[in-house]
Amino acid sequence: MHKADAPHGHALRFVDRGVDVVVGIALIGELVVVIANVLGRSLFHAPLLWTDEVATLALSVIAFIGGAVAYRRDAHISVHAIIGSLPEAVRAVILAAADWLVLILAIVSVFYSVDLVQTRWDELSPILELRGAWFALPLPAGMVLLAFYAIVRLFERARRDVLIALIAVAILIAPLLVFEALASAPLPNAIAITLALLVVLVTVLLGLPVGFGLVLGTILYLHTGTFVSLVAVPQNMADGVGRFVLLALPFFIFAGFIMEGGGISRRLVMLIAALVGRLRGGLMQVMVVSMYIVSGISGSKAADVAAVGLVMRDMMDEEGYDRSESAAVLAASAAMGECIPPSLAMLVLGSVTSLSIGSLFAAGLIPAAVIAICLMALIYVRARKYKTKPHAGWNWVEISRLGVRAIIPFSMPALLFLGIFSGFATPTEISAFAVAYGLGIAVLLYRQVNLRQFGRMVVEASTVSAMVLFTLAAAQTFSWVLSAAQLPQMLASTVSTWRDSAELFMLASIAALVILGSLLEGLPALLILAPLLLPIAPELGVDPLHYGIVLLVAMGIGAFLPPLGVGFYIACAVTRAPGDRASVIMVPYVLVLLVGLLLVTFIPWFTLAVPHLLGFTH
Repeated sequence: MHKADAPHGHALRFVDRGVDVVVGIALIGELVVVIANVLGRSLFHAPLLWTDEVATLALSVIAFIGGAVAYRRDAHISVHAIIGSLPEAVRAVILAAADWLVLILAIVSVFYSVDLVQTRWDELSPILELRGAWFALPLPAGMVLLAFYAIVRLFERARRDVLIALIAVAILIAPLLVFEALASAPLPNAIAITLALLVVLVTVLLGLPVGFGLVLGTILYLHTGTFVSLVAVPQNMADGVGRFVLLALPFFIFAGFIMEGGGISRRLVMLIAALVGRLRGGLMQVMVVSMYIVSGISGSKAADVAAVGLVMRDMMDEEGYDRSESAAVLAASAAMGECIPPSLAMLVLGSVTSLSIGSLFAAGLIPAAVIAICLMALIYVRARKYKTKPHAGWNWVEISRLGVRAIIPFSMPALLFLGIFSGFATPTEISAFAVAYGLGIAVLLYRQVNLRQFGRMVVEASTVSAMVLFTLAAAQTFSWVLSAAQLPQMLASTVSTWRDSAELFMLASIAALVILGSLLEGLPALLILAPLLLPIAPELGVDPLHYGIVLLVAMGIGAFLPPLGVGFYIACAVTRAPGDRASVIMVPYVLVLLVGLLLVTFIPWFTLAVPHLLGFTH
């Protein structure tokens, strides 16, 4: 049955809007609470001590209830490179099978999360004295909603595809049921964790959203390798989003949508075009510098690519720039931007490891500049070959006009860093002020955001935030399983033979992040590998902060690496370039990115100079 024919369409839209309201209230409410806490603490010496408790509840609502809506809108991270090349009939069956798996995972999660709610009923929060069940309740509520949406999606698919997919899933699950009925002991640890890793990899490569693939691997390992109660799955998922620092994720994502929709990014790019466009390579040089600046505000790579690419696309077409070359430069610049604060990947890395977000912000500035200079040098050399037109000479009157217009947008990152490095507030609290400041500029000064547009921004930011937080929660459970399977100890034992070769360890880490970053579209590779590899780095004499930045850049290169990197195709779509030709042109830019990464890798000063100057310890 087609979507247009699905019954109760009005009821579904009512449910969607109702859930959007709930998640939006959680996002806006927590934003107000965080800002009120900072102002109360700084101006009146009266902090709101219950802020962390409200944050935990808000994050749970966004992650699990919002995560169900993100699934409804196909917003979860998923890999389509393989299934996109399959025949339509096969692809339809595989996607239906993914929906069946999501439905099964949701039902299992609901069953065991009810136990979690019951066990936390007698717990009380320290300040508000709320029952612990309230903090666990969004998870089963979200799983019920997820199951509902999975049924809706199955109903919307062709009945034949749904039935074939059901048979295939039943055949795959049958051995697990037989194992449960007959096995008297769990599988050996090595076999169980290998099976779980293979299932995660195969299902994700076949289109199952990454978060659900990680939950599936967790359940499979617990079921076959330990016989531990599956209540550990919802328990670890709930605990995985119960950290105040994670609020920086939805707040910076929200700020990115405000920058894009409020005209802030455009004003920055226009000034940079006037200043840098006179260099050989013209607007392509402008694209690299613009990505460096804009990446430092929006946090989201997709938002960065859209913000810079959409502003410059028509300008470059008018001056005769090759679209494929433009796509390659845009993708390479975005890959470089993963280590520019407040990159979403930086926030995630700080959330899943012991590295502080403030030190990561400081550490990424010079490495990104080094890679940007390498890209600009390549553009300078290739500009003569492609005869790109130089931008018009410096028009100081125009530059002055654009400079005045860009003062306030430039003040946004300046205030962000000043607030973090001065100790006025934490990165999470500063991210809340970034939203309020950007919203004030877009609404009151530029008047480019009305109430309807604001509502749309809240929905979009909530959806993206929910996807990220749900994936983080799933990664938390899978990381716990990897630890239970003693995989970190196995890795540590393996690399113990490299104690005299930190360089080999760094090169192997780069290769792993580039390859997995391409296969898993960036962030999931970081979620899986960073907690495992980062503790090993100090044992080999590698500074963990320096190592974290290297991982970020390597992951960014993988995410924008053709033919699998999804970021590359976003750049092609934005610039309206053919993917096949742009892939060929991308080759020298990838090589330069790798050269820049190697410079950063083997000259730690690039990474550590600013953190040491600012007094960060790690």
